[in-house]
Amino acid sequence: MDYSKIEEKMSKTISVYKENLSEIRAGRANPAVLNKIKIDYYGTPTPINQIAGISVPEARLIVIQPWDASVLKEIEKAILTSDIGINPNNDGKLIRLNFPELNEERRKELVKEVKKMGEDAKIAIRSIRRDGIDEFKAMQKNSEITEDELKMAEDNIQKITDKNIDEIDKLTEGKEKEIMTV
Repeated sequence: MDYSKIEEKMSKTISVYKENLSEIRAGRANPAVLNKIKIDYYGTPTPINQIAGISVPEARLIVIQPWDASVLKEIEKAILTSDIGINPNNDGKLIRLNFPELNEERRKELVKEVKKMGEDAKIAIRSIRRDGIDEFKAMQKNSEITEDELKMAEDNIQKITDKNIDEIDKLTEGKEKEIMTV
């Protein structure tokens, strides 16, 4: 019996969850917060990291240095309209993003957000499990597999699901610690 499709879907869910976690600002500068911000570069929506050098010289500072100085204003405008909540400092050559220290209330909000994202990822994993089991039930109904094989498939899918949910829990816990200890 082949569970590779189920495992692949679950691992994609986890990688999307990891990507989403990396975009949550935990008080220190992380260039991943810029991943979803795109600017109009000669008529094409382009991610900032493809038109500028991004560096983190200090723990709470990101420096964006565009290779083409004419897009500086566009980058600044895109950052202002995004939801990262940081005002860019434009000195005419580069943009600096200063990340303020997180207060306790904001940390708790971020932890709630992380827990909700974790729960959403778990729901997606369980949905993949349900779809996989339904597929095997249909095979059993069509007499392609026996009832014992169906039971074995359900057990194996459940083991795969448990493993992936444990990974989500570990990722969530790690991000919570990161947010609360910065």
